[in-house]
Amino acid sequence: MPYAALLQQVRSNGARVADDPPLLPDELELQSLWFAGAFGRDFQTTTGQPVRIVQFGEWNHAAGPDFLHAAVELDGTLLSGPLEIDTHPADWEQHGHATNPAFESVILHVVFEPGRQTHFTRSPGGREIPRAVIPTERLREALNHSVLSRAASHLGRCSHPLSQLPVERVHDLLTEAARFRLQRKTRQLQQLEDSHGLEDALWQSLARALGYGPNKLPMTLLGQRASRRILKNLHTNISRESLLFGLAGFLEPDLHKRAPVESRRYLESLWQHWWKLRAHHEPAPERVLTWALSGSRPPNHAHRRLGALAAVSTEWTSLSRPVQRPTGAALKNLRERLTHLEHPFWTHHYTLGSHKTKRPVALFGAARANEFLGNYYIPRWSLTNPQAAWQAFLKLPGGTPSDPVRRAATRLFGSREDQSSFHKKLWQQQALLQIYSDFCLQDVSDCNDCPFPEQLAQW
Repeated sequence: MPYAALLQQVRSNGARVADDPPLLPDELELQSLWFAGAFGRDFQTTTGQPVRIVQFGEWNHAAGPDFLHAAVELDGTLLSGPLEIDTHPADWEQHGHATNPAFESVILHVVFEPGRQTHFTRSPGGREIPRAVIPTERLREALNHSVLSRAASHLGRCSHPLSQLPVERVHDLLTEAARFRLQRKTRQLQQLEDSHGLEDALWQSLARALGYGPNKLPMTLLGQRASRRILKNLHTNISRESLLFGLAGFLEPDLHKRAPVESRRYLESLWQHWWKLRAHHEPAPERVLTWALSGSRPPNHAHRRLGALAAVSTEWTSLSRPVQRPTGAALKNLRERLTHLEHPFWTHHYTLGSHKTKRPVALFGAARANEFLGNYYIPRWSLTNPQAAWQAFLKLPGGTPSDPVRRAATRLFGSREDQSSFHKKLWQQQALLQIYSDFCLQDVSDCNDCPFPEQLAQW
């Protein structure tokens, strides 16, 4: 049975899933998903006019509307200018946009809750600004994909029927779920490339891959804000690196004075270049990224992950070439290039202020490279050769399971002695994430009334 059919069968048989709009993350995450094209391009305004996003614009670093230089086609008329994203229609008034001259030329107000009819979006001059509400179905799919929620980690009722299934049948289930997830990722990649082109889709995907735990969102946002177009306009590697670290909020004028002697030249150079760029790129206080700088192993520190992204930028031509025409040989070439990345500073440092390590430390580990290939390269390959991409996907090792993967494995296979054999490969981990997202996160009875276990008995 195809996974999509199983999913439909479960939901049509009385699954107690959340029919109400999902709980929304903070506004910054919604803006990031919007900019990535996760909700699509075509919408309808609250007055029934069709609106298509022609150009998503650029992140605004200063105060004012969220995106600048956007372009939309409203009922056949092309409009260009700023675009604002809020959680609720009432935020326009509550945030003071209606009286702020910076919002006078906004062309579209995007929100995620319908609000009341008494909420109007008007410019400071009294002009009514078109408002579009993101449909609940698109919102739910985008949020489910990003695994924002978390179900309790305990043995689920589905573990009983799964404990009775032969290994081959369990693998059949995981295979179908993995195929389903790969198809979704392929569609999402198409949306991202359609929104920003191949180079920025690759760049944003690499930035997201380098995000670790709580720093996945700020790394994604940084990749979006420091676009390839902006970086290309800077003509030296050090100026591009200074933009990345400056936008991240990590540079200070006296940072080099507090650092070890061997680091001072590099850090001083970063600041000197950022000092020239900051007037046009320094984020306003409300747009400063929030990073988790403690509680992780040194190789996962935000400084070091950003250093790896700086190394990616330096080697951009050699890394982007294998993506143009995906093949098995190109995949191998890209993996080798990623795992052999080097940087004069970051190959031997964990943070901007740390001492030099005695031995070089990999910037882009094998597990991180395989995860990136599975989340970006394989879906892109699927656009032109689905069968070859699938066979390559099956060969990728899984690495250490993430927390969501472990929670899913506990719920589904906690009673099986061979549980670990179901998440060794990357495709298996992706399958578990899909099942976890589609059932565990959607069921509102905490497993008690979910019909998935009964359907599994018939698998």
